[in-house]
Amino acid sequence: MKRLHNLALVLAAGIAAIPLAAQAKAPAEQVIQVPGFADFLAPDGDTVWATNRGRIERWSRSQGKLAEVAIARPCGAMVIADGSLWAANCADGTVNRIDLATAKLVATIPTGLAKLTKSEHQLAAGAGSIWVASDAAGKISRIDTATNQVVATITVDPETSYLTFGFGAVWAVCLPGQTIQRIDPATNSVTKRTALGAAPGFLAAGEGAVWVQEQGDGTLARIDPTSGEVSGRVKVGTVLKYGDVDTGAGKVWLRTTEDQTFVAIDARTLEIKARIGKPEGSGALRYTRDGLWTSAHDVHTLTWWPKPRKIAK
Repeated sequence: MKRLHNLALVLAAGIAAIPLAAQAKAPAEQVIQVPGFADFLAPDGDTVWATNRGRIERWSRSQGKLAEVAIARPCGAMVIADGSLWAANCADGTVNRIDLATAKLVATIPTGLAKLTKSEHQLAAGAGSIWVASDAAGKISRIDTATNQVVATITVDPETSYLTFGFGAVWAVCLPGQTIQRIDPATNSVTKRTALGAAPGFLAAGEGAVWVQEQGDGTLARIDPTSGEVSGRVKVGTVLKYGDVDTGAGKVWLRTTEDQTFVAIDARTLEIKARIGKPEGSGALRYTRDGLWTSAHDVHTLTWWPKPRKIAK
Protein backbone atom coordinates (compact mmCIF):
# COMPACT_ATOMS: atom_id res chain seq x y z
CA MET A 1 0.00 0.00 0.00
CA LYS A 2 1.49 3.37 -1.00
CA ARG A 3 1.85 6.15 1.53
CA LEU A 4 -0.23 9.25 1.00
CA HIS A 5 2.17 12.07 0.11
CA ASN A 6 -0.24 14.93 0.36
CA LEU A 7 -2.34 14.79 3.49
CA ALA A 8 -3.95 18.14 2.75
CA LEU A 9 -5.35 16.87 -0.53
CA VAL A 10 -6.67 13.75 1.15
CA LEU A 11 -8.42 15.64 3.89
CA ALA A 12 -9.83 18.09 1.37
CA ALA A 13 -11.36 15.13 -0.43
CA GLY A 14 -12.99 14.01 2.80
CA ILE A 15 -10.92 10.82 3.02
CA ALA A 16 -9.23 9.82 6.26
CA ALA A 17 -5.49 9.10 5.98
CA ILE A 18 -4.30 5.58 6.67
CA PRO A 19 -2.16 5.27 9.80
CA LEU A 20 1.04 3.28 9.41
CA ALA A 21 0.05 0.89 12.18
CA ALA A 22 1.70 -2.48 12.49
CA GLN A 23 -0.30 -5.68 12.47
CA ALA A 24 -2.29 -5.65 15.69
CA LYS A 25 -1.91 -8.43 18.21
CA ALA A 26 -5.35 -9.87 18.74
CA PRO A 27 -6.42 -12.38 21.39
CA ALA A 28 -5.95 -15.96 20.21
CA GLU A 29 -8.65 -16.92 17.75
CA GLN A 30 -10.52 -20.23 17.58
CA VAL A 31 -10.64 -21.81 14.13
CA ILE A 32 -13.41 -24.30 13.33
CA GLN A 33 -13.12 -26.51 10.26
CA VAL A 34 -16.35 -26.42 8.24
CA PRO A 35 -16.61 -28.67 5.18
CA GLY A 36 -18.17 -27.15 2.08
CA PHE A 37 -18.57 -23.41 1.52
CA ALA A 38 -19.43 -21.63 4.78
CA ASP A 39 -20.13 -18.00 3.96
CA PHE A 40 -22.79 -15.60 5.29
CA LEU A 41 -23.24 -15.43 9.07
CA ALA A 42 -25.90 -14.63 11.68
CA PRO A 43 -24.92 -14.84 15.39
CA ASP A 44 -27.45 -16.41 17.73
CA GLY A 45 -26.37 -16.28 21.36
CA ASP A 46 -23.21 -18.35 21.77
CA THR A 47 -23.70 -19.92 18.33
CA VAL A 48 -23.66 -18.77 14.73
CA TRP A 49 -25.70 -19.67 11.65
CA ALA A 50 -23.78 -20.00 8.38
CA THR A 51 -24.89 -20.55 4.80
CA ASN A 52 -23.30 -23.52 3.05
CA ARG A 53 -23.84 -25.46 -0.16
CA GLY A 54 -27.38 -26.82 -0.10
CA ARG A 55 -27.93 -26.01 3.56
CA ILE A 56 -27.78 -23.56 6.43
CA GLU A 57 -25.91 -24.76 9.51
CA ARG A 58 -25.77 -23.76 13.17
CA TRP A 59 -22.33 -23.97 14.79
CA SER A 60 -21.15 -23.84 18.39
CA ARG A 61 -17.63 -23.01 19.58
CA SER A 62 -17.71 -25.90 22.06
CA GLN A 63 -19.96 -28.51 20.44
CA GLY A 64 -19.38 -28.16 16.72
CA LYS A 65 -22.33 -28.35 14.35
CA LEU A 66 -25.64 -28.30 16.19
CA ALA A 67 -28.16 -28.21 13.36
CA GLU A 68 -28.59 -28.28 9.60
CA VAL A 69 -31.51 -27.05 7.51
CA ALA A 70 -31.75 -28.07 3.87
CA ILE A 71 -32.02 -25.04 1.55
CA ALA A 72 -31.26 -25.69 -2.12
CA ARG A 73 -29.21 -22.54 -2.73
CA PRO A 74 -28.97 -20.13 0.21
CA CYS A 75 -27.67 -16.82 -1.07
CA GLY A 76 -26.72 -13.52 0.49
CA ALA A 77 -26.62 -12.07 3.98
CA MET A 78 -29.20 -13.39 6.45
CA VAL A 79 -31.00 -11.62 9.30
CA ILE A 80 -32.52 -12.64 12.64
CA ALA A 81 -35.88 -11.20 13.68
CA ASP A 82 -38.95 -12.30 15.65
CA GLY A 83 -37.40 -15.55 16.88
CA SER A 84 -36.43 -16.63 13.39
CA LEU A 85 -33.57 -16.76 10.94
CA TRP A 86 -34.49 -15.35 7.52
CA ALA A 87 -32.54 -16.41 4.43
CA ALA A 88 -32.94 -16.09 0.67
CA ASN A 89 -32.99 -19.16 -1.57
CA CYS A 90 -31.81 -18.33 -5.08
CA ALA A 91 -32.88 -21.75 -6.37
CA ASP A 92 -36.59 -20.96 -6.20
CA GLY A 93 -36.77 -17.21 -5.51
CA THR A 94 -38.04 -17.46 -1.96
CA VAL A 95 -37.31 -16.12 1.50
CA ASN A 96 -37.14 -18.90 4.08
CA ARG A 97 -38.02 -18.58 7.76
CA ILE A 98 -36.25 -20.91 10.19
CA ASP A 99 -37.32 -21.18 13.83
CA LEU A 100 -34.31 -20.47 16.06
CA ALA A 101 -35.49 -22.74 18.88
CA THR A 102 -36.21 -25.83 16.78
CA ALA A 103 -33.97 -25.24 13.73
CA LYS A 104 -36.97 -26.14 11.57
CA LEU A 105 -38.13 -24.46 8.36
CA VAL A 106 -41.49 -22.90 9.24
CA ALA A 107 -42.29 -20.76 6.18
CA THR A 108 -41.26 -20.44 2.55
CA ILE A 109 -42.33 -17.08 1.13
CA PRO A 110 -42.47 -16.70 -2.68
CA THR A 111 -41.17 -13.15 -2.99
CA GLY A 112 -39.13 -13.66 -6.13
CA LEU A 113 -35.43 -12.72 -5.96
CA ALA A 114 -33.54 -10.30 -8.15
CA LYS A 115 -31.27 -12.16 -10.59
CA LEU A 116 -28.05 -10.23 -10.21
CA THR A 117 -25.08 -9.99 -12.57
CA LYS A 118 -22.42 -8.51 -10.28
CA SER A 119 -23.89 -7.86 -6.84
CA GLU A 120 -25.23 -10.09 -4.04
CA HIS A 121 -28.28 -10.21 -1.81
CA GLN A 122 -28.47 -8.73 1.66
CA LEU A 123 -31.73 -8.97 3.60
CA ALA A 124 -32.82 -6.30 6.08
CA ALA A 125 -35.02 -6.54 9.18
CA GLY A 126 -36.93 -3.62 10.71
CA ALA A 127 -40.35 -2.01 11.20
CA GLY A 128 -41.91 -5.44 11.77
CA SER A 129 -40.76 -6.54 8.35
CA ILE A 130 -38.15 -8.36 6.30
CA TRP A 131 -36.97 -6.51 3.21
CA VAL A 132 -35.59 -8.27 0.13
CA ALA A 133 -34.57 -7.33 -3.42
CA SER A 134 -37.21 -9.25 -5.34
CA ASP A 135 -36.71 -8.08 -8.94
CA ALA A 136 -33.56 -6.92 -10.73
CA ALA A 137 -35.64 -4.37 -12.61
CA GLY A 138 -35.71 -2.46 -9.32
CA LYS A 139 -38.14 -3.85 -6.76
CA ILE A 140 -37.89 -4.45 -3.02
CA SER A 141 -40.53 -6.61 -1.36
CA ARG A 142 -41.63 -6.06 2.23
CA ILE A 143 -42.65 -9.14 4.23
CA ASP A 144 -44.82 -8.76 7.33
CA THR A 145 -43.22 -11.00 9.96
CA ALA A 146 -46.60 -11.49 11.67
CA THR A 147 -48.23 -13.03 8.59
CA ASN A 148 -45.30 -14.11 6.37
CA GLN A 149 -46.97 -12.22 3.53
CA VAL A 150 -45.62 -9.61 1.13
CA VAL A 151 -47.44 -6.40 2.05
CA ALA A 152 -45.68 -3.84 -0.15
CA THR A 153 -43.37 -3.50 -3.14
CA ILE A 154 -41.05 -0.50 -3.45
CA THR A 155 -39.59 0.78 -6.71
CA VAL A 156 -35.83 1.37 -6.53
CA ASP A 157 -32.86 1.64 -8.89
CA PRO A 158 -32.32 -1.44 -11.11
CA GLU A 159 -30.23 -4.20 -9.48
CA THR A 160 -30.50 -2.69 -6.01
CA SER A 161 -29.76 -5.64 -3.72
CA TYR A 162 -27.76 -4.69 -0.60
CA LEU A 163 -30.13 -3.71 2.22
CA THR A 164 -29.94 -2.81 5.88
CA PHE A 165 -32.26 -1.17 8.41
CA GLY A 166 -31.33 1.59 10.83
CA PHE A 167 -32.27 5.05 12.07
CA GLY A 168 -35.91 4.40 11.19
CA ALA A 169 -35.29 3.63 7.52
CA VAL A 170 -34.28 0.98 5.03
CA TRP A 171 -31.00 1.74 3.27
CA ALA A 172 -30.59 0.16 -0.15
CA VAL A 173 -27.42 0.09 -2.26
CA CYS A 174 -27.32 -0.30 -6.04
CA LEU A 175 -23.92 -1.51 -7.25
CA PRO A 176 -24.22 -0.72 -11.00
CA GLY A 177 -25.94 2.61 -10.39
CA GLN A 178 -23.53 3.54 -7.57
CA THR A 179 -26.27 4.84 -5.27
CA ILE A 180 -27.60 4.44 -1.77
CA GLN A 181 -31.34 5.00 -1.34
CA ARG A 182 -33.20 5.74 1.88
CA ILE A 183 -36.66 4.17 2.10
CA ASP A 184 -39.28 5.42 4.54
CA PRO A 185 -41.20 2.40 5.95
CA ALA A 186 -44.16 4.67 6.71
CA THR A 187 -44.71 5.43 3.02
CA ASN A 188 -42.83 2.54 1.34
CA SER A 189 -41.04 5.03 -0.90
CA VAL A 190 -37.53 6.30 -1.60
CA THR A 191 -37.00 9.64 0.12
CA LYS A 192 -33.29 10.19 -0.62
CA ARG A 193 -30.81 9.03 -3.24
CA THR A 194 -27.05 9.65 -2.88
CA ALA A 195 -24.19 8.95 -5.27
CA LEU A 196 -21.45 6.59 -4.09
CA GLY A 197 -18.02 5.51 -5.31
CA ALA A 198 -17.12 2.55 -7.50
CA ALA A 199 -18.91 -0.78 -6.99
CA PRO A 200 -20.66 -0.11 -3.67
CA GLY A 201 -21.69 -3.26 -1.84
CA PHE A 202 -22.45 -4.52 1.64
CA LEU A 203 -23.54 -2.00 4.25
CA ALA A 204 -24.36 -1.73 7.95
CA ALA A 205 -26.18 0.77 10.15
CA GLY A 206 -24.84 1.61 13.60
CA GLU A 207 -22.45 3.73 15.63
CA GLY A 208 -24.18 6.90 14.44
CA ALA A 209 -24.07 6.31 10.69
CA VAL A 210 -24.67 4.02 7.75
CA TRP A 211 -21.49 2.42 6.38
CA VAL A 212 -21.00 1.22 2.81
CA GLN A 213 -18.15 -0.67 1.21
CA GLU A 214 -17.03 1.04 -1.97
CA GLN A 215 -15.47 -2.12 -3.29
CA GLY A 216 -13.96 -0.70 -6.47
CA ASP A 217 -12.25 2.20 -4.67
CA GLY A 218 -11.06 0.30 -1.61
CA THR A 219 -12.89 2.75 0.65
CA LEU A 220 -15.52 2.67 3.35
CA ALA A 221 -18.09 5.48 3.06
CA ARG A 222 -19.89 6.97 6.07
CA ILE A 223 -23.45 8.17 5.41
CA ASP A 224 -25.11 10.68 7.71
CA PRO A 225 -28.53 9.15 8.53
CA THR A 226 -30.23 12.54 8.81
CA SER A 227 -29.05 14.15 5.58
CA GLY A 228 -28.43 10.93 3.69
CA GLU A 229 -25.16 12.41 2.38
CA VAL A 230 -21.62 11.03 2.53
CA SER A 231 -19.94 12.52 5.62
CA GLY A 232 -16.52 10.89 5.29
CA ARG A 233 -14.44 8.12 3.77
CA VAL A 234 -11.51 5.99 4.83
CA LYS A 235 -9.16 4.28 2.41
CA VAL A 236 -8.64 0.67 3.49
CA GLY A 237 -6.90 -1.01 0.56
CA THR A 238 -6.60 -1.16 -3.19
CA VAL A 239 -10.02 -2.77 -3.48
CA LEU A 240 -12.69 -4.07 -1.09
CA LYS A 241 -14.27 -6.69 -3.27
CA TYR A 242 -16.61 -9.11 -1.50
CA GLY A 243 -16.03 -9.16 2.26
CA ASP A 244 -18.53 -7.81 4.77
CA VAL A 245 -19.16 -5.02 7.30
CA ASP A 246 -20.68 -4.68 10.78
CA THR A 247 -20.62 -2.20 13.68
CA GLY A 248 -20.20 -2.26 17.45
CA ALA A 249 -18.17 -0.94 20.40
CA GLY A 250 -17.59 2.39 18.68
CA LYS A 251 -16.02 0.68 15.68
CA VAL A 252 -16.77 -0.41 12.16
CA TRP A 253 -15.59 -3.97 11.53
CA LEU A 254 -14.70 -4.66 7.93
CA ARG A 255 -14.04 -8.16 6.54
CA THR A 256 -11.51 -7.87 3.73
CA THR A 257 -10.26 -10.22 1.03
CA GLU A 258 -6.71 -8.90 0.65
CA ASP A 259 -4.01 -7.77 3.14
CA GLN A 260 -5.69 -9.13 6.33
CA THR A 261 -8.79 -10.93 7.62
CA PHE A 262 -10.54 -7.84 8.97
CA VAL A 263 -10.01 -4.20 9.89
CA ALA A 264 -11.27 -2.19 12.87
CA ILE A 265 -12.10 1.46 12.13
CA ASP A 266 -12.97 4.15 14.69
CA ALA A 267 -16.49 5.28 13.81
CA ARG A 268 -15.89 8.84 15.03
CA THR A 269 -12.44 9.62 13.65
CA LEU A 270 -12.32 7.15 10.74
CA GLU A 271 -8.91 6.05 11.94
CA ILE A 272 -7.91 2.48 11.18
CA LYS A 273 -7.25 1.13 14.67
CA ALA A 274 -6.16 -2.41 13.81
CA ARG A 275 -5.59 -4.85 10.96
CA ILE A 276 -6.20 -8.37 12.20
CA GLY A 277 -5.36 -11.81 10.82
CA LYS A 278 -3.89 -13.08 7.59
CA PRO A 279 -5.55 -12.84 4.16
CA GLU A 280 -8.02 -15.73 3.81
CA GLY A 281 -9.91 -14.83 0.66
CA SER A 282 -13.57 -13.87 0.64
CA GLY A 283 -15.90 -14.36 3.59
CA ALA A 284 -18.31 -12.75 6.02
CA LEU A 285 -18.09 -11.05 9.43
CA ARG A 286 -20.46 -10.42 12.33
CA TYR A 287 -19.84 -8.54 15.58
CA THR A 288 -21.09 -9.59 19.03
CA ARG A 289 -20.30 -8.09 22.44
CA ASP A 290 -18.15 -11.11 23.30
CA GLY A 291 -16.33 -11.56 20.04
CA LEU A 292 -16.33 -11.53 16.27
CA TRP A 293 -17.22 -14.32 13.87
CA THR A 294 -15.59 -14.51 10.46
CA SER A 295 -15.94 -17.07 7.68
CA ALA A 296 -13.45 -18.02 5.00
CA HIS A 297 -15.13 -20.28 2.48
CA ASP A 298 -12.03 -20.84 0.35
CA VAL A 299 -10.21 -22.46 3.27
CA HIS A 300 -13.39 -23.97 4.78
CA THR A 301 -13.33 -22.33 8.21
CA LEU A 302 -15.29 -20.32 10.72
CA THR A 303 -13.20 -18.28 13.16
CA TRP A 304 -14.11 -16.84 16.54
CA TRP A 305 -12.10 -13.77 17.59
CA PRO A 306 -12.68 -13.08 21.32
CA LYS A 307 -12.81 -9.75 23.14
CA PRO A 308 -13.25 -7.31 20.24
CA ARG A 309 -13.28 -4.36 22.65
CA LYS A 310 -9.63 -5.09 23.44
CA ILE A 311 -8.59 -5.58 19.81
CA ALA A 312 -8.66 -1.94 18.78
CA LYS A 313 -8.57 0.48 21.68
